[in-house]
Amino acid sequence: MTFAAAVGAACGSDVRDARRVAGGDINEVWAMELVDGRRLFVKTRDDAAAGEYAAEAAGLHWLGEAIAVPSVVAVDDRFLALEYVDAGQLDGHGEEQLGRALAAMHALGAPAFGFSPAGGPLRLGAVVCPNDERPTWPRFYADCRLAPVAAQAGLAIDVEPVCERIDELCGPSEPPARIHGDLWSGNVLPGADGVARLIDPAAYGGHREVDLAMLRLFGSIPPRTWAAYHEAHPLADGHEQRVGLYQLFPLLVHAALFGGGYLRQAQSVARSLA
Repeated sequence: MTFAAAVGAACGSDVRDARRVAGGDINEVWAMELVDGRRLFVKTRDDAAAGEYAAEAAGLHWLGEAIAVPSVVAVDDRFLALEYVDAGQLDGHGEEQLGRALAAMHALGAPAFGFSPAGGPLRLGAVVCPNDERPTWPRFYADCRLAPVAAQAGLAIDVEPVCERIDELCGPSEPPARIHGDLWSGNVLPGADGVARLIDPAAYGGHREVDLAMLRLFGSIPPRTWAAYHEAHPLADGHEQRVGLYQLFPLLVHAALFGGGYLRQAQSVARSLA
């Protein structure tokens, strides 16, 4: 069975049109139209791990209890088919709505630090991190995020001192938040309807400052979004001083995947925190 035929069979309607589209560093992305008129955004990859797309679908369902996400149409080990969302731009109201929705998503919480809606490890391309639940956020962040990825990036010696200081670096204790886990600006999709949707989650129970710090790593948070978030769910004192700590993990992921300047950037941030 061809790829398009498999998608059509899973969706209950034949594929009328399929074309490759831009998007994603890891997956191939297709726009498809079914005979019944539905439009799909389909992700696929030959070497996708068993259960990888099911985990993403579970993450979308979990986050979707509090924030807008694309609907999952079909999923198996070969692909993930989502509703096609026409891209647009956010006006001031949409930016404020995003801030309130992010706050609501984080506040909805998780059963534990490291809880995963699908179970199993976190996968970010070739980078794999354990989702082993821990009683405190600092221990989870050190043991299940920083240390494993630092080893994969060849920066364990630079990150070890950060892990040793982790309790003092992480700031005030908070309950587990429901986080996206890979929330760079490219994973916030403004729809033509003016509503922002979150895509490509790596969702787990973590610390909400992780999402907010990553939004600032490869872009910026619109001022109205930032203000609406703080009004709905104010951050703890000292959050600005923790931005580097929570940007360290995505920098290590990029260092492990792509090397180059990311290695130097991750090393610099780690040494500033040691």
